[in-house]
Amino acid sequence: MNFTNTLIKGKLVKRYKRFFADIEVNNKIVTAHCPNTGSMKGLLDEGNEVWISPQNDPSRKLKYTLELIKVKKKLVGVNTHRANRIVQHGLENKLISEFKNTKSIRPEFKYSSDTRFDFLCDKSLLEVKNVTLITDDVVAEFPDAITERGLKHLKMLINSIKKGYKPYVLFLTQIQGINNFRIAKEIDPKYFEGYIEAKKAGVKFLAYRCTLNSKQIKIEKKIKIIDDK
Repeated sequence: MNFTNTLIKGKLVKRYKRFFADIEVNNKIVTAHCPNTGSMKGLLDEGNEVWISPQNDPSRKLKYTLELIKVKKKLVGVNTHRANRIVQHGLENKLISEFKNTKSIRPEFKYSSDTRFDFLCDKSLLEVKNVTLITDDVVAEFPDAITERGLKHLKMLINSIKKGYKPYVLFLTQIQGINNFRIAKEIDPKYFEGYIEAKKAGVKFLAYRCTLNSKQIKIEKKIKIIDDK
């Protein structure tokens, strides 16, 4: 996935009210939209290098969007709205080995009256979770806050097996150079329990990391999932 506009480098001043981030650019403060409703744990230290994209939509109040943050010498993609576009690019370009033979890709698949999954790939359901949390400099984790929605998705994926679907969860790790992933059971023990239950039921879990720079983000390679039971 390529950025349509050249990103602008700055320094983080603060993030507030969930959707706003003040950025210092060329000794001036601009306010950018923060398209990440999570806690962004570990990413928000004042002075962190960031990259923002200029927006050309005249109807938008905020003319910039926060895209990347540099933490522990690693670039992290924080725009959760781009996650499905990155995965769709990966599916279409055979970058996800488990789906390289997929013939039909349907985004935003309506599974039931109250549940949509990110993709239906032939008979496989694929739910995408964006990962931005780093621990110990070497492990990516999800979630970064309690996620009732994520737990609901796990239960519905288990349910889908009875209907003939093959369910997958893809942890899209937008963290440069990371090689290991695990569930953050200390942050959300119920989600960890749901993960173990879903895994035993037959839900498949994948973790892929991205390569990131100021021009593009794309899926790079599969990484190891560590099960700390």
